[in-house]
Amino acid sequence: MQDQPTAEELVGAVRDFILNVAMPQLQARDAFHARVAANALGIVQRELKIAPDANAQEHVRLRQLVGVDGTLEELNRELCNRIRNGEFDLETPGLSDHLWETTLTKLAIDQPKYSAYQRAIEKPTE
Repeated sequence: MQDQPTAEELVGAVRDFILNVAMPQLQARDAFHARVAANALGIVQRELKIAPDANAQEHVRLRQLVGVDGTLEELNRELCNRIRNGEFDLETPGLSDHLWETTLTKLAIDQPKYSAYQRAIEKPTE
């Protein structure tokens, strides 16, 4: 059993240190690299927080969509093959919703401040 702090909390603490302590003392190129490192840690922190549940939901959607079981990677590969072979298209029930949910999750992890993502989560899809 792991004691506190969690991996997510540790990554957040390092990110906060870089942004609030180290970066203000750095100049030009070093400050830029510190910002890049802090942004990368932000992605890792969101991945640790969001991905477990999101991957489980994606796995369920994929199993329903392709009608077989397998790992998340195997099911994604199967979905890609079916799209590539013309078996699935945007008229395939559930495909569009699956792709939209997967995209929103990726944006929540990679670019949560992206304006199009913000607009997408503010209003329901039509």
